Amino acid sequence: MRDLDPVRGRGRRSLTGPRRTRPRRAPRGARGDTGVTGATGTAPAGRGVLSGVQRHVSGGGTATPRIRVAGLVLLTAHLLIAGWLTLRPLAVPWVAPGNLRPFATIRSDLAAGPHAALESIGCGLLMFAPLGVLLPLAAGRLHRGLAGTCARTVFAGAMISLGTALLQTGIPGQVVNVDTVLLNTAGVALSCLLLFPPLRAWLLRRTAGEARPKGPLTRRGGTGHGAQGAQGSTPRAPRVGIAP
Repeated sequence: MRDLDPVRGRGRRSLTGPRRTRPRRAPRGARGDTGVTGATGTAPAGRGVLSGVQRHVSGGGTATPRIRVAGLVLLTAHLLIAGWLTLRPLAVPWVAPGNLRPFATIRSDLAAGPHAALESIGCGLLMFAPLGVLLPLAAGRLHRGLAGTCARTVFAGAMISLGTALLQTGIPGQVVNVDTVLLNTAGVALSCLLLFPPLRAWLLRRTAGEARPKGPLTRRGGTGHGAQGAQGSTPRAPRVGIAP
């Protein structure tokens, strides 16, 4: 419905006709253009969950360095004691010749009797046996594969025993014995295969218990549904008819 304007001669809309209104813009939190959600309370809840997960990860990562430091301290102490026992000069009236034939000393000890065999073979097995547990702890290999960890540990123990045997060549009273290297390596392998797996499982359970978050994973806003219920429903723009 239009009236003619006597002054300008243009058509003018009647004041009584419907008026076109602009729709109200929804709040920023209610828009769905972010690609995540359109609910107002879900974004704070998502940030709360993210902070809880970060707290969970940071709590789980603090136990492994402590275990590694303890392993390094114990490994250093053991190497110092083993080095003092195997590399100290001995004042003896005579020294047996060195042995480069594998299992020659072991056969002679077994032929000498059970007491001599237990003393000689037992000392060779126990000298570097703690390395089978301390080396993986010091290297921080709790979360690595068990087969690869044991292989690396046995190889490192063999190299340490071989290096000790080479150092004994220049020390008075000490002789080189290849059977000692074999027994030392066997002791490292036995301790790594028998003692390290249960200790590893216990430490993993303990670190998992310490890494578990004590409180809820959300902030004070609560979960997404709780925050949305507290803030109310999402405002919607009213539909307004368009004038013909």
